Amino acid sequence: MRYSTQVKPISYVKANAAQVIQQLAQTRQPLLITQNGQAAAVMQDLASYETDQEALSLLKIIALGRRQVEQGRVYTVKQALAAVRGRRKK
Repeated sequence: MRYSTQVKPISYVKANAAQVIQQLAQTRQPLLITQNGQAAAVMQDLASYETDQEALSLLKIIALGRRQVEQGRVYTVKQALAAVRGRRKK
């Protein structure tokens, strides 16, 4: 995705906040905000932000799992089932 079409100066965002928010919700594309000609921030709608956060959380869980496998912290299916059954009996 190219963000070059979604670039606005902060003065535009200030003057047109309601319109900007409405456009973000409709397009679900982030907006790059510039200040003094330099990229300063990215603005996105809430639904996209929540989706991104969920995806990031899943990626962190996957990375943690990979590290555990690399460290040898794994169980066979038999061991895992025994552990679960042991917990259910308590």
